[in-house]
Amino acid sequence: MMDLIKENLDSKRALVLDGAMATELEKHGVDTSNDLWSATALINDPDAVKAVHTSYFEAGADITITDTYQANVEAFKKVGFTEDQSEKLITEAVRLALESRDDFYATLPTAERAKRAFYPLVAGSVGPYGAYLADGSEYTGHYQLTNEAYQTFHQRRMRLMDEAGVDVFAFETQPNFEETKALADLLREKFSDRFAWLTFSIKDPEHLCDGTSLAKAVSYFEDNPQISAVGVNCTSMNLIEDSIKTIASNTNKPIIVYPNNGDIYDPKTKTWTPNPNATTFAELTPKWLAAGAKIVGGCCRTTPVDIEQVAESVF
Repeated sequence: MMDLIKENLDSKRALVLDGAMATELEKHGVDTSNDLWSATALINDPDAVKAVHTSYFEAGADITITDTYQANVEAFKKVGFTEDQSEKLITEAVRLALESRDDFYATLPTAERAKRAFYPLVAGSVGPYGAYLADGSEYTGHYQLTNEAYQTFHQRRMRLMDEAGVDVFAFETQPNFEETKALADLLREKFSDRFAWLTFSIKDPEHLCDGTSLAKAVSYFEDNPQISAVGVNCTSMNLIEDSIKTIASNTNKPIIVYPNNGDIYDPKTKTWTPNPNATTFAELTPKWLAAGAKIVGGCCRTTPVDIEQVAESVF
């Protein structure tokens, strides 16, 4: 397959990514306060998942991410689903994103379509092993498996999404450097014609959550042809500009950023506190683009309104 991130960036100066899934699902009445988080909607309200994807395309997104961050076979089995049922739920997540993309763009006026990426993408979310643990580990990276064990954990979800037709993988919210190396090895060994972006979970603009130097982690993947873009996500908006500078000094790959909206998260209680003084995406996106970002979107607590602000800055 071709590198569709590269192909799109050849036709547009920057790409717009979507925003939070769980936040919008909650507005549809989906209870995400459990170990499956947003993946709960794949079981209880798949129409809501498709509606959220569509709302982001309407806001100007060029890329949507599948509702599979917390969705994997072991997680579904842990709450009582069979292996076959679990696999079908992951496939369903991809189908919903693809249908949303195809239905929306089929009716988009030609003039509006010209403002967007020539080929809107569906990215298959591959969250970290720490997300499966559902104990806040994706914010610390404090877990350790062998390279083989990481690959065993991730391979089936990736295979299902590959077969269902995602355009690119999103190795996202990755706090553990060893796990990212295992994912890249898996991509090379089992999905040799596929591409992925890689976004780290960071504790500051120079370090991953597990303490690894961000410069070191970014540099490690510089010569990997299957990693289409590198960056950070699920972190404070205030860390993004300095993070871009660190990344830009260590790679020639496109830089992707999608931070949280400025609200304050407590990983122990798994609750958010609104921050009325948070800076807006309208204010910050031009600064991120000027610093070198090529793909911009939102993570936790962001909404279609935020993504519309990103799109206006990009357009």
